[in-house]
Amino acid sequence: MRRLDAGAPLRTAMQAAGLDIPTLAARTKEVDPTGEGLSRSMVGFIVGSGRTAREECSDRAAELIAAALGREVSELFEAPVFTLTESTSTRRSAMGERRKSDLPERLMDQRELAAFLRKSMSWIDAQISEARRQGELWPGLIYVGNSRRFDPHAVLAALRRQRAA
Repeated sequence: MRRLDAGAPLRTAMQAAGLDIPTLAARTKEVDPTGEGLSRSMVGFIVGSGRTAREECSDRAAELIAAALGREVSELFEAPVFTLTESTSTRRSAMGERRKSDLPERLMDQRELAAFLRKSMSWIDAQISEARRQGELWPGLIYVGNSRRFDPHAVLAALRRQRAA
């Protein structure tokens, strides 16, 4: 599940219920049929607003937090939207057949790619904008829902080709 509005409804519901992170974590244990609940750190990641906050969590975690706050899951979270990689048309897709081997083993987010390339995140943004101005997709850029992911091998290969030219 993906939290709505970067977790603002979660924090508002917590404030309305008069709960802080440790108390909410304890309440998830009370509403969990198994009695496990969520740890304070997990709750902090999900409801937080800092750089360690997570936009996504498991269905179970979303259900426990919503139940502990006495809210519906849909008020606080949304199910992620999946994009089909192939056409649903009966005609052959213009993309052609995509095999599992075509996908990279690991995708990086922009922060990881910047550290990997030893470049700044703004440099990556500038490269993507320049490619977009030229009507192209920056090599290695893959959109997953609303977020960008990068195939580091494709990015490196494109940078090597660019240097050789």
